[in-house]
Amino acid sequence: MVRVRFAPSPTGNLHIGSARTALFNWLYARAQSGRFILRVEDTDKNRSKDVYLKEILSSLKWLGLSWDEGPFFQSKRLDIYLSYADRLLKQGLAYKDGEAVIFKVKPEKVKIYDLVHGEIEVDNSIIGEIVLIKSDGMPAYNFACVVDDIEMRMSHVIRGDDHISNTNKQIALYNALGVKAPKFAHIPLILASDKSRLSKRFGAVAISEYREKGYLPEAMLNYLALLGWAPGDNREFMGVNEIIKRFSLKRVNKHGAEFNEDKLRWLNGEHIRKLDITAFIAIASSFVGDSHDPEWFRKFCKLYHGRVKTLVDFGDELNIFTSEEVHYRKEDVQEFLKREGVLSMLNSVKKSLEKISEFTAENIETDIRALIKKLGLKGGDLIHPLRVAVTGKSVSAGIFEVLELLGKEKTVKRIEKVEWIITEPPGT
Repeated sequence: MVRVRFAPSPTGNLHIGSARTALFNWLYARAQSGRFILRVEDTDKNRSKDVYLKEILSSLKWLGLSWDEGPFFQSKRLDIYLSYADRLLKQGLAYKDGEAVIFKVKPEKVKIYDLVHGEIEVDNSIIGEIVLIKSDGMPAYNFACVVDDIEMRMSHVIRGDDHISNTNKQIALYNALGVKAPKFAHIPLILASDKSRLSKRFGAVAISEYREKGYLPEAMLNYLALLGWAPGDNREFMGVNEIIKRFSLKRVNKHGAEFNEDKLRWLNGEHIRKLDITAFIAIASSFVGDSHDPEWFRKFCKLYHGRVKTLVDFGDELNIFTSEEVHYRKEDVQEFLKREGVLSMLNSVKKSLEKISEFTAENIETDIRALIKKLGLKGGDLIHPLRVAVTGKSVSAGIFEVLELLGKEKTVKRIEKVEWIITEPPGT
């Protein structure tokens, strides 16, 4: 049976690269009807924090990466590591240096067959020795990793390219312990737009931060899957079940994958649009709160469901309708409101709207179209300034639907308030 693991260290939050590693292991386990094991490598006592552990577990759950076994904590398995070290000591393959245990690496060439990169040959004669147990009694990374992978019966080790340099050391330990090594697959690192290694400056922030920025877990999972893997038909938008069905290590790229938040935003927008309105309302409510009138909020969701790329975008649009203040961009004021005749035109709009008894999009459109015709204008000559006046933006959903959601009272007040902007002398 395929058995794979994700082994984070609780010394920081779950970032993009680590989340992608967890995902590839999870996808492979699900695609092969295998088991996905969660192991917490918390032997760094000074840097390991409960707050990081909670964030990592929460982010994995949010992404939907459920584990079948674990979490197992290395800090609670010290006796196991010491017993393996003692075995190597008794075999004469290791020696004690004070409280530390040192492994003597056999000087030989080691061939590694990597499921992504193919055959890799490394000369172990340049290593010399490997620390198994440190002087503080804690196991060193490479030793604890090998012991755990043996004990947990790992069939495959899927991890980032930066671990290739550890593989020959670990294989030397497997050989010394008389255990067949698991199969290795080293996936490409995630790169920034300038092809350098991804850093916080370019988007290597925690998964929880993307959650706060209004991304859906389905979109995040979809995008992470495409960072270093491709389904083979240029397809990008996929649900998790389809990704599992198509996932194969054979289609993992050898070269670095570039992180592009613009593409992530686009993909998130696609996932939002694919939600039915009931599901979207539930997700949107959980993000912005449920203090709005249900009937009004449903209308608003229907209007903006297909127009936003993140839930933060949705919240920003909602704020335009619920806030008492309208924020105007100088460029929009200059282009749409400061034109000759706009003030008079908006006054005519206000008077027309005040006469509507049933303030519906249909009735609003009838009156506005009649006014446009009466004033001898083109539609955009009136609609664009009106949109900026009532929303503060030059782009919005359909203006008639927007006005209905704003309501007559708020619409009229905003037109009245915009008068001081239009009449304000330059430079004040």
